[in-house]
Amino acid sequence: MTEFPFSAIVAMDDMRLALILNAVSPAVGGVLVRGEKGTAKSTAVRALTAVLPPVEVIPGCRFSCDPVTPDPHCPDGPHGEGPPGDPRLGWHPGRAQPRPARMVELPVGATEDRLTGSLDVGKALTEGVTSFQPGLLAAAHRGVLYVDEVNLLHDHLVDLLLDAAALGTSYVERDGVSVRHAARFLLVGTMNPEEGELRPQLLDRFGLTVEAAAPRDPASRAEVVRRRIAFDAAPGPFAARFAGQEAALAAAIAGARQRLPRVALGDDALERIASGCASFEVDGLRADIVIARAALAHAAWSGRDAVTREDIRVAARLALPHRRRRNPFDAPGLDDRQLDDALGDDEPGDGEPGDDGTDDDDPGDGTDPPPPGRGQPPAREGARDPAPRGRQPSADVTTSENDPAREGNSASADDPGSQPLAPAGAAREIIAPSGATFRARRLEVAGQGHGAPGRRSRAVAAGGRTVAAALPHGPARDLHLTATLMAAAPHQARRRRAGPGLLLQTCDLRERRREGRESNLVLFLVDASGSMAARRRMEAVKGAVLSLLLDAYQRRDKVGLICFRGDTAQVLLPPTSSVDAAARRLAAMPAGGRTPLAAGLAEARATLARERLRDPRRRPLLVIVTDGRHTRGADPAAAAAHLRHDNIASIVVDCEADPVRLGLAGALARLLGAQYLSLPDLGDLSAGLLADSVRTYRKVA
Repeated sequence: MTEFPFSAIVAMDDMRLALILNAVSPAVGGVLVRGEKGTAKSTAVRALTAVLPPVEVIPGCRFSCDPVTPDPHCPDGPHGEGPPGDPRLGWHPGRAQPRPARMVELPVGATEDRLTGSLDVGKALTEGVTSFQPGLLAAAHRGVLYVDEVNLLHDHLVDLLLDAAALGTSYVERDGVSVRHAARFLLVGTMNPEEGELRPQLLDRFGLTVEAAAPRDPASRAEVVRRRIAFDAAPGPFAARFAGQEAALAAAIAGARQRLPRVALGDDALERIASGCASFEVDGLRADIVIARAALAHAAWSGRDAVTREDIRVAARLALPHRRRRNPFDAPGLDDRQLDDALGDDEPGDGEPGDDGTDDDDPGDGTDPPPPGRGQPPAREGARDPAPRGRQPSADVTTSENDPAREGNSASADDPGSQPLAPAGAAREIIAPSGATFRARRLEVAGQGHGAPGRRSRAVAAGGRTVAAALPHGPARDLHLTATLMAAAPHQARRRRAGPGLLLQTCDLRERRREGRESNLVLFLVDASGSMAARRRMEAVKGAVLSLLLDAYQRRDKVGLICFRGDTAQVLLPPTSSVDAAARRLAAMPAGGRTPLAAGLAEARATLARERLRDPRRRPLLVIVTDGRHTRGADPAAAAAHLRHDNIASIVVDCEADPVRLGLAGALARLLGAQYLSLPDLGDLSAGLLADSVRTYRKVA
């Protein structure tokens, strides 16, 4: 099958450069390509293998050992040198077999034994020997391991994958097999951030990261379409057009690999790298090491014998964006001016131009410069966002839905974040900042589910701890040996088997029943009416919901966000795995107007019904954040009864903070058969932050 040529990819200069630097030096640690759908992420990765130099392997070695430096722990070894005719070894360095570099793709649904390898059951049963069956890590050795949608890969597989990539060795201890073998490969992951983020500690394990975005220039976009249509119509002739460029690129990568050991990294360069990482307050030392290795690779790729300031700048631009996130909802990014200041690049350059000859301020990929504010240093923890221009802090502009004297719209016309002018007599809307976050307690669905693996509710799972043994439904897959022997033992005298040993029958087989944790759909229904907007209450509510979103991120949940205010309810975010998208919608959620509680409950029920059709195994958890009031629309009792009839697990978070408490949220919880919590009850270790916020509101109310 003919792949799209790497040299034919239009723009995407950062992505191509990051892939090339890892091809020159796999020790850089791999590439994570983030971008929306349809940006040629997979096309570029699959095209890379065609320009990688071929590798020489020992004939018959399933682990692709290098003839010059074979792996001393290779399960197919030992691979000592011997004469060409030595029957014990069957190979000699002079007869090493060259083959093209492989690209091994790891599917999202792969199992652990497929990734790392396991006992060869066929040989164990037919020949009575213990033999190791290599996995995808062994197949990718000295090649490319590609993980599409790496953010959707199960966490335990990502841990195994990144550990092997960091150590260069795969360790297998399972099924009575103890094996270690070399696993050095170019790791490339692609992901669409809209479908969920990687955990920060896993994100840090990728050496470089790039943002893949479609070019904004119409001419470049037209050229992309022109080349894709030409390739689909005639792949062979199209590839032949770029054969010369592909050969030149392959030769350049091979030459850079040979030059790499001779490139010098001076003390001044090391101090510059350390100073830059310290300036950006990067955690750990992995960033320093990655930048040093990437700078060496870039110098070799550029034909230099020593690392220059430009090499360090290029490496830092690719290695730092995903390492300076302070919480999961910070967008990765890097401010070029801050990078120049950190590296001292305000002085005249002493190195060669960049890899593509573009100016430092031009990303060179056809995209516009980053929007203002992107890549700015993150706010200190606990700091509040400043009030928008033309708007006073929320404590001074909030209105009550029952205060007609304060109705109207006085938002400044030059306020870019203000809502459209409302008609006279309409309640004014505000956008309150988010309060301080805290560690939220774990909210879970009762009983046992069968949903996707996660960390929230109890579930029957393929992994996890063994809690029981039972008769298998169909062929036995996870045999519980002790329970099987105990089931067979009482029948041995009746079965009258001659000789030692047990006689087993199919009815004796028992399977393990394992219990793990599943991820859930956490649907937030937030009261955004005027009563919630009063003074600092909405700030505390947003802080609480944001804390629950952080908890959902860590537990790998899907989340959705609905608000109700005015006359109706609105789905701000349909259920998605992108928890950071929910955080952005929450931050921009306005508040004000009447309280249509019944409409909110009805919209939540309809949203859950739609999601049940898409993902019937994922159990929902409805979190209702309200003070329980309803001042517009039908009585909420009927809508609450429908949700209770649907057996929806619900939690009502009471936001009432008035001196005289009406207990309406508690009454709603009883109608729903839901768990009732107050705002301070949501906290785990640091709930005092939220409690202080609520107490402050009570003092000024």
